[in-house]
Amino acid sequence: MLPWMLIRLCPKQVFFFLTEIVFRLTMTSHAPPCSIVIRAYNEEQHLGKLLQGLRQQTLPDAEVILVDSGSTDQTPLIGHRFGAKVLSISPQEFTFGRSLNLGIAHAEGEWIVIASAHVYPLYPDWLERLLAPFQDRQIALAYGKQRGNASSKYAERQIFQQWYPDQSNYRQTHPFCNNANAAIRRSLWEEHPYDETLSGLEDLAWAKWAVEQGYFLAYVAEAEVIHVHRETPHAVYNRYRREAMAFKRIFPQEQFGLGDFLRLAFSNIANDLWHAKRDKELGRSFREIIWFRWMQFWGTYQGYRQSGPLTWQLRQTFYYPRRIQIKPANHPRNIKPIQYKE
Repeated sequence: MLPWMLIRLCPKQVFFFLTEIVFRLTMTSHAPPCSIVIRAYNEEQHLGKLLQGLRQQTLPDAEVILVDSGSTDQTPLIGHRFGAKVLSISPQEFTFGRSLNLGIAHAEGEWIVIASAHVYPLYPDWLERLLAPFQDRQIALAYGKQRGNASSKYAERQIFQQWYPDQSNYRQTHPFCNNANAAIRRSLWEEHPYDETLSGLEDLAWAKWAVEQGYFLAYVAEAEVIHVHRETPHAVYNRYRREAMAFKRIFPQEQFGLGDFLRLAFSNIANDLWHAKRDKELGRSFREIIWFRWMQFWGTYQGYRQSGPLTWQLRQTFYYPRRIQIKPANHPRNIKPIQYKE
C-alpha cells in the first residue's frame, strides 16, 4: 500500500512524509532507557549526592531532568554541571503536580522515574530494580524503599520502617505510594496527568486513578534510597497539614477529629519512646520524638478538619505506629553499596 500512497503524493509531500518516518525512527532508536524527573528548590546541599548516585547506576544513559522552582542557591548550576536538562517554574505557579507535568512533558523516555532532590540511591542497581516490575503490563507505578540516615529524626525513621517494609509486593491493590522514589508509565501519564490543583499527595491521587482503571502498583524493597529531611517543628507541621488538606480532596468523605489527634499522637509518642529505649537512642531522641509526633498529628488534624472518616487501610498506612516488636534483622544485599564523595 505504501508505494501506491507515495505515487499519489506530490514530491514535496513525499519528502515531508519520508522525513517524518526517519524522524520517528531516529527518536525511537535514541530514546533513553528512562527519564528521571527531579523537583528541586534550594537543594544545593543534597542534589549533588543524588546526581553522583545516578552516574553510578548499572542502567546507563538515563535522561535527567531537573525542574527548579525558583532556587536562589546553586541548585540549577549543579544540575547543569552534571548534564541534567534544567527547566524552571516560578514559585507563584508551583505545585507538585504542575512541576511533575512540566518535567514529564519534556522527557523522552518510555519510563518516568521520579526522585526527590534530597534522596540518593543506596545501590548501583536502584534504577534496574525500580523499573523491573514494568515487564508486567498491568503495573502502572513502582515505588521503592526509603530509609533515613544518621541525621534523620528518630520518629521519621520509624515512619519509613512502617511505610516501606523489607518485603516487596509486586501486585499492590491499594494506592499508597510516594513520589520521592517512584516510576510510572509515560503512556498512562499521557492519559491522566498529575493533578496540578492539589497541595500535595499528587502521587496518591494518580495511583488511586490507576488502581481504579484495573492496574496494579509494585513496591520494590530492593530499590532503596536514603531520604534526608532536616525540618524544623513548623516545617513538619506544614508538611502534614498540606498533605492532609490534599487527602481530604482526594477522599472527600474522610475526617480526622480531635480524638484521633490525641489518641494517635500519644500512642505514636509512646511507641517511638519504647523503640528508642530499646535502640539505646532515648537520651538524644526524647524531645525530638515528642515534638515531631505532636506536630505531625496536629498538622494532620488541622488539614482534615470538616472531612469524613478515614478508611482503616489508609489509617494503618499513614498514622498507626508499628507494633512493639523485636528489632528487625538487617537484610544485606549481595551487591556493594555506592561509595559517595562527601
